[in-house]
Amino acid sequence: MSDGADSVDATAAAAGPPGAAEPSPTPPAQPAARRVVIVDDHALFRAGVRAELSGALDIVGEAASVEEADGIVHQVRPDVVLLDVHLPGGAGGGGAEVVARCQDLGGQTRFLAVSVSDAAEDVVQVIRAGARGYVTKSIGGAELIEAVERVAGGDAVFSPRLAGFVLDAFGAAGGDVATGDDELDRLTAREREVMRLIARGYTYKEAAAELFLSVKTIETHMSSVLRKLQLSNRGELTRWAAKRHFV
Repeated sequence: MSDGADSVDATAAAAGPPGAAEPSPTPPAQPAARRVVIVDDHALFRAGVRAELSGALDIVGEAASVEEADGIVHQVRPDVVLLDVHLPGGAGGGGAEVVARCQDLGGQTRFLAVSVSDAAEDVVQVIRAGARGYVTKSIGGAELIEAVERVAGGDAVFSPRLAGFVLDAFGAAGGDVATGDDELDRLTAREREVMRLIARGYTYKEAAAELFLSVKTIETHMSSVLRKLQLSNRGELTRWAAKRHFV
């Protein structure tokens, strides 16, 4: 009998004193912040962007010229480069030249143009070089963070109106004109409205304001559009719309 009692006592001791708290579970690891390089020849602008983005994103480098940008991007290989289109140095190609010089990274690093210019030629040139989006410097800090996350995730991002330049340029050059009225017929009238705004680069919030709908309703319509057209994301939608001249 004593052996049994000893066994019970040992079990109780191993379990700890009555009422003892169980060890807290280890919290899940937080995803690493996106790594970003800022390229602009104005130090004051770079400092302002760094101040806005620090905490939400990991700023791993800065550059003020084509050569500096080429060097730092190859050195640190960030997730996203925030890139002005007008930069000194190189062969005079500015931001588009930086993107072209970094094509050997194979899509590991994505480029988002951030410029004061909203000229069609600037937008088209840097997108042709391989940038994933183009926003103007009037963008707010929270919107820029969202744009970085979207570009890092593979989406194309444009300030409203600027996407139209890209759609016009690439649609006209592609020769892949609308064979897709049957595809459009799958969408309701409201879904077509939402599709056109999102393909032009509107955020869900901007599209909701334009159509006097809630952001949740825009999200619902977009999910339906992507499902019906068998597309995966906003970037694919933009390219789909450009090929068919639907925007």
